[in-house]
Amino acid sequence: QVQLVESGGGLVQTGGSLRLSCAASGRTISIYIMNWFRQAPGKPREFVAAITRSGGNTDYADSAKGRFTISRDNAKNTVYLQKNGLKPEDTAVYYCAATDDIMSRIASRMRYWGKGTLVTVSS
Repeated sequence: QVQLVESGGGLVQTGGSLRLSCAASGRTISIYIMNWFRQAPGKPREFVAAITRSGGNTDYADSAKGRFTISRDNAKNTVYLQKNGLKPEDTAVYYCAATDDIMSRIASRMRYWGKGTLVTVSS
């Protein structure tokens, strides 16, 4: 089993930046495609970003393109989400997820999930 723990959330003003971290334990994350999802109050969970096993390819939701950057450090067993130019609509609980399947934006394809970290963007 893989345990995923997100950190780095908090309160930030519009236009500010945060870097979220997802630390894994139990297995190396090098065998997994790593993902970030988010869920705003009253909204379904939505895909944010994904990165392939060696970091050679990434995928971003339209809402994240140009503002968010996903990266990974397999030696540290950690994946990151750098978030710049934050907007109030980015307010959500952000979840780290892992899959050993194919690259996918579908939440049900993820094998492991963290418990989430809350990001609140104030205006």
